[in-house]
Amino acid sequence: MVDLDKLDDYLSSDATPDDCMCISDLDGFIHGIVCSPVTIQPEEWVPAAFGGHVEGTPDWVIEAIIMLYSEVAMGLDEDPPEVEPIFWEAKEGHVIAMDWCEGFMKAVSLRPKEWLRLTESGSDGHLVTPILVHLMDEQGNSVLGIQQEKLDAVLDDAARQIPNAVAGIFQFWRR
Repeated sequence: MVDLDKLDDYLSSDATPDDCMCISDLDGFIHGIVCSPVTIQPEEWVPAAFGGHVEGTPDWVIEAIIMLYSEVAMGLDEDPPEVEPIFWEAKEGHVIAMDWCEGFMKAVSLRPKEWLRLTESGSDGHLVTPILVHLMDEQGNSVLGIQQEKLDAVLDDAARQIPNAVAGIFQFWRR
């Protein structure tokens, strides 16, 4: 079992590169790697999680990330699949899934052409919508054009849908 607090403390520390993922986006990234339509080797995705800078990273951190990958993969292999994304929580109590979704989409960006079969699928393309809903442009506007006054409610609803969507994505590629 990964000590998520210890890993989060390290990833959030000054010991990591500026473009290193924190725990929520790392978890989303790993879910995206596990759900990928093609196998992506750790030699490629682990450095991507650190912004390309793995040298100097303690062995226990790499081991913890590989263990997190294994835990996510085992959860998705369960029947029914178990998906427990690591989202931030605001002081007001609502879930913030934006970083997690950005991490997932970073994994998708490693093999964008391979993901087209899902995203262009008439039957299952909708599975990525709860993730895409959380993507914002530089001005903080929804890339899907969701009106600002409706955004909080849409984001909350989409965050609740993410576990089922991820399980569906995983199963889509395994069929």
